Amino acid sequence: MTKYTVKKYDQNDYTIWNDFIAQAKNATFLFHRDFMEYHKDRFEDFSILIFEDQKLKAVLPANKVGNLVYSHQGLTYGGLVYKEETKLTSVIEIFRDLLFFLNEHNFEKLHFKTIPSIYHLKAAEEILYSLFLAEAKNVRRDSLSVIDLEQEKSISKVRKRGLKKAISKKLVIKEESNFEPFWNEILIPNLENKHNVIPVHSVEEMQFLKSHFPENIHQFNVYLDDKIVAGTTVFETETVAHCQYISKDQNKENLGSLDFLFHFLIHERFAHKRFFDFGISNENNGKKLNQGLAYWKESFGAGTIVHDFYEVETSNYNKLNSIFV
Repeated sequence: MTKYTVKKYDQNDYTIWNDFIAQAKNATFLFHRDFMEYHKDRFEDFSILIFEDQKLKAVLPANKVGNLVYSHQGLTYGGLVYKEETKLTSVIEIFRDLLFFLNEHNFEKLHFKTIPSIYHLKAAEEILYSLFLAEAKNVRRDSLSVIDLEQEKSISKVRKRGLKKAISKKLVIKEESNFEPFWNEILIPNLENKHNVIPVHSVEEMQFLKSHFPENIHQFNVYLDDKIVAGTTVFETETVAHCQYISKDQNKENLGSLDFLFHFLIHERFAHKRFFDFGISNENNGKKLNQGLAYWKESFGAGTIVHDFYEVETSNYNKLNSIFV
């Protein structure tokens, strides 16, 4: 007998979903339906709502592929979202009933990505204990390079030299609402030349997201004599400033443009945040580390926070029965 009522999201749930996200202790604007659905043509949504006596208790942003359900593959992070008053025992029971629901609907496994702790408004790792009880398998671990902005910031000598050089070159930083210069002149050419890939987001998608989340999405460009030479796209949450894209003109190696930009972002623009997140330096599902990239981020004073991904068989719901003493 299940305690909670579990249902698949539909468009009629738009308001109740977004209202819940706004009140949760481990959610960010990425879980708002307007953000999740900008690329709905790429993913078959299978987001979940979980109720107790008609009161919404938790949600899971998700999509499905065949008989598998994934923490939404279009989001950087994800997982079970719940409010501060939801205690550990309840999270375990919610997760059990979620797995039972998926199993009853013939889904074999749930691929579950967590929400890194730096994005939590309050301690919210109840789900990690629930995953342990369900014998979930850790299938991927990324390393995030993060600066704790409440601690003393240490920066390497090479970064300081770059900053001095940028100041001497009279570089200028601008926060802009137009993503085209950075995308077309810096980011796309660099990704094509280095990795033969394109950005996850198109210019049009970024403009759309910026229009819906103007307080959360920012574009910072660096200019030399009115010509763009570097930039970064920042996603801002209540606790974190996260760099979604970072790139510079590869023909302008000795300007110190990124040293100049990140000194400004870390020490001025986002100094009021709890954390500054440079993102991952991993490839191959966390099995490979870009050593140079990781070192570059650490030279600004960043340390490491891990981001875990799990795989759990839905039939393991029964492992969450009879665990309380």
